[in-house]
Order: sequence, then structure tokens, then C-alpha cells
Amino acid sequence: MVLRALCLILLLAFSGSSIANTYVLKFATLMPTGTAWSKIMDDWVKEVEQKSNGRIKFKMYSGGVMGDEPDVLRKIRKGQLHGGMFTGYGIGRIYSPARVLEMPFLFKNVEESDYVREQIMPDLEVGFRESGFELLGWPEVGFIHFFSTKRITSVDDIRKLRIWLWQGDPLGEAFFNAANIDPIPLSIIDVYTQLSAKHGSIDTVYTSTFGAIALQWYSKLKYATRIPLTNAIGGLIVSNRFYNKLPADLQQLLKTTGTAMSDEIRLNAREENRKSIGILEKNGIEFMFDWDEVDMDELLAIRDNAATYLEQTDYIPASVFAKTEKMLADYRNRAVNQSNDEPEPAQVTSEPSAQSPAQDISD
Repeated sequence: MVLRALCLILLLAFSGSSIANTYVLKFATLMPTGTAWSKIMDDWVKEVEQKSNGRIKFKMYSGGVMGDEPDVLRKIRKGQLHGGMFTGYGIGRIYSPARVLEMPFLFKNVEESDYVREQIMPDLEVGFRESGFELLGWPEVGFIHFFSTKRITSVDDIRKLRIWLWQGDPLGEAFFNAANIDPIPLSIIDVYTQLSAKHGSIDTVYTSTFGAIALQWYSKLKYATRIPLTNAIGGLIVSNRFYNKLPADLQQLLKTTGTAMSDEIRLNAREENRKSIGILEKNGIEFMFDWDEVDMDELLAIRDNAATYLEQTDYIPASVFAKTEKMLADYRNRAVNQSNDEPEPAQVTSEPSAQSPAQDISD
């Protein structure tokens, strides 16, 4: 009888311990299901659940079912969700200095952006942590283009369009204000509806080529710019409230696998965006407005004015711009030295070389 009671006590204690050591990670993303990126994420979920021996379980909310990124962040802060994959828009609401990596016409190619990102990653991790989040990985949305129902052959053409602005995005607001463009603020959730409506409020959006397909926006549009505005960032995050409850081995598992998964998405995004140009063209999208048709002085002046405003509002502090500028200059000088040419100091706010920014990767 005593032995039976002891066994029962041990069984209950073991069961209670198992329940206590099981963590359910409620995770949200705007990424639609069925895409290449969502499949990579599905594999990540399976890997974490398997390697944790079921101690971490995921509850996934994809395709924006939890709302726009500000909605998801509010739910994470309230404890209703624990993590998510965000674009630069959402990242800016967590740690806005990270968006220096999204400044338009800043990098000439992905090698430059990769180098600067790797150099400032320790600062980003600290910034996220101090803001209440653990940064698990750094995926990438890719190069952002304008898509429209109307032809775009100049910046003046763009000023005449009814352009969507991701509602509440300070970087987008700064850029459009500097360009003297009056956009239409909307949640990303409402974009497709407005493009589909007979008298919708917008006729132009901005997204990656892969994003235009994944979100089905391309089906309502006719034209796209070849010139990319920027290389859009992404972040894989969980709340400190959730992360700090995990034992050390599960924290390490999330960090290691999250980083690897984000790296895979970043490489996949670059490939998918390249492929998507051909797919879009086959589906009737006409690409126009290339680097040889643009006044670079005008574009860089717009960028610099936007940067000044972002510095003044402390959305991206001047010290962050200066640090980025120094890193970029060092990288470019080394590249010049390696090619046995005279080094030319590169300033983030100065005119680029004859080779257009991002031309390496927009072809």
C-alpha cells in the first residue's frame, strides 16, 4: 500500500514537471502560407519541436490573421502572442535605429549591406534586448520597387500617383515628404482591397517582386520600376518575457536554429526575387524607369533630406548614421585597395560612383 502510494506521488510529480517544462510559442507573421518562405519556417518549427523533444511547441498564425504588424506587437506586449517575423516597419516599432539598413540608395550591392549588417549586429541585439525582445535572426524581404496601374518614367510621374504608405511608418513618411509626394496611408491588410475596388484610394504600391506575387497585388497592377528604393530588412523575434523563462539549452536552440532559418530565408529571398521578375513579366507587368533614366542628384538629395529629418526626430540617431557611414567607407576603401585602384572616401550622403546604387543586384 505504501509502495503504491509512493509510486503515485512520483507519477504525479513527474507529470507536473513535464507540463511545467513545456513551452508553447505563439508566433505570428504576415507571410502567407504556401510560399517558399513559409515552407522554410515550417521546417524550422518542426526542427525546434523535434530537437527540444517536444518541450517547445509552436502555435503559428500566418497570413496576417493576427492583424497588421502593430497589432501583432501589441498582442506580444500583452502576452497574447510571444513572437513573430517582422519587416522593417515592425522592426522600427521595436528598435528604430536598425532601419539605417533600409535607407534608400545607401548600398551599391548586397555585399555592402551584408557587411554593415554583420558589423552592427551586436548593437542591434542589445537594442532589441533593451526594448523587451530577443533577436533570433535577420531574414530579408529584398529590393523594393514601385508597382502601379500607371506608367512611371520619372520622379515627377510618381508625384502624380496615389501611392500607398504603410500607415504609421516614419521612414516612409520621411522619404515621401522629402520627395514632395503625398501618399495614402493604409494598413497593409487593406492594400489588396483598395487595389481591387473600382474606385479604390490607391493606384501604386511598393514591395519586393516576390512580395507582389505572394500578396497577389501584381494581379491588379500593370507597371513596375526597375530602380529599387532599398533592400528591405526583416527580423525574427520573441519577447523577453517568453525567452527568459526558457532553460538555457532551449534559449540556445531557438537562437541557433532561428539564425540558420533566417539566413536561409535571406538567401532564398534573393533568388525568389530574381525569379519573380520573369514571372511578373510573363503575367503582363512591364518594368520601366531604369538607372540611365534617372537624375541621381535628385534621388540622393531626397535621401539626404529624409535622413536629416530622421536624425532630428531621433528615429535613426545621427550617431548611427555616422557609424554606418564609417563602416561603409572602410569597406569600400578596402575593395578599392584590393583592386589596386586609388581609394575614394565614400560618404553615405554623397553622390555615388558612376555605377548606380544597387545596380549590381537589380539587373
